Amino acid sequence: MFFTDWDEALIYTADGTGDNVSYSVRVLQHGRLDCLFGGEEWLKVHGAPKNSLATAYGHATTAAGFRMWRHEGKLTGLSARGEPKLRDALARHFRLGPGGLIACDFTSWGMMEKHIRALCRGHSRETIATSIQQLVEDLISGAVGYWLERTKARRLGLAGGLFANVRLNRLLAETLPVEEVFIFPAMGDDGLAVGAALCYLRDRDGLAAWLRSRRRLDNVYLGQDFDARIDAVLAAAPDVRRLPGNPIETATQLVEDGAAGAVFVGRMEFGPRALGARSIIASPTDPTINDRLNQRLDRSEFMPFAPYVLEEDADRVFEITPVNRYAARFMTITCAVRPEWRARIPAVVHVDNTARPQIIRDTDNPLFAGILRRFRDRTGIPVLINTSFNVHEEPIVNRPEECRRALIDGRVDFVVTKQAVYVASPGLQKERAATAVASVIEDQFQ
Repeated sequence: MFFTDWDEALIYTADGTGDNVSYSVRVLQHGRLDCLFGGEEWLKVHGAPKNSLATAYGHATTAAGFRMWRHEGKLTGLSARGEPKLRDALARHFRLGPGGLIACDFTSWGMMEKHIRALCRGHSRETIATSIQQLVEDLISGAVGYWLERTKARRLGLAGGLFANVRLNRLLAETLPVEEVFIFPAMGDDGLAVGAALCYLRDRDGLAAWLRSRRRLDNVYLGQDFDARIDAVLAAAPDVRRLPGNPIETATQLVEDGAAGAVFVGRMEFGPRALGARSIIASPTDPTINDRLNQRLDRSEFMPFAPYVLEEDADRVFEITPVNRYAARFMTITCAVRPEWRARIPAVVHVDNTARPQIIRDTDNPLFAGILRRFRDRTGIPVLINTSFNVHEEPIVNRPEECRRALIDGRVDFVVTKQAVYVASPGLQKERAATAVASVIEDQFQ
């Protein structure tokens, strides 16, 4: 709520019950921010119901062979590939109850886990994913829709781990009567630190002062800045070389030649999404780049890559509207790819013809935006792949030493910083994006 300029809004949260309540509803109207349910007083009266759809989604994640509280995004990706054969069986245990509250008949978390895993046994991961996704979409859209109608709010703020589900967020944005949606970029437990600080400021200064101090987010580059060290660390490695020339021009040329490179610049992103400070970039025009990058990064083959796009190009490539534009600044929502672009940027288009774009501005990250602008001007393609700079199951690269290790291990073909582009020696490059890339890099070592 703090990171908006709204005069009125519905604020809805849904998570896995870390504080004994899985949902909350607040409304901002007439200079007041009122809790309608889910606060401490509500919890005293109603207790702690075992009605968390986020927890159910987590148990479905386990039933599909993945790790709960870690791989739910895999189910979201898979949900476009199956049939909701289990949806009705799951729905027998969950419903939208009176007062817009999600209800269920489980009396313990153990009972929920047992029943969901039994229902899912013997079914494909695609069936499980599609079934739990449809159940969550149906119930959450019903609950949020109820509260929008009751409060007459037309702006929607979302938080809590369940709203890491970008397909759910798209459904709410496109089917409910709202004028704008915002999902806090660190929507899960990582955002609690920000929430605690903002609650303290509200209590200290009073709600009126707090509301006057609100602002929209420009970016979430809040981590440590290693710009003063990264170039020295890379240059000191005996098997790493600095390429001559302007870093934006050199990086763009390598991407045009088929390379996959990492951007390492400024403060690291806060939250679960790579947003251009620790990102891997590549051309979206070659559909084989997905398989090659997934292999290099040890990632699951069904997960789509996300694109990033300049602000001025966003709505001509994607179905960006006033409702979803703010959310798309932080990769917290999916949207349709316009039909004329789907075949031209296949590496970032999911099987349901959607993408999870990041809208970028020059003022937020000049290096990241500059590479894309030059690529667009040279090729006519206004999009590049943006995927997180990490190997599967490892944290996103943060320190310069981690970046150097990834380059030497051949996870990426190059690293671009504010100062230069760096490559590993040809002998250390474990895999090549293309023969042309290998030749370009080898030429620098002659």
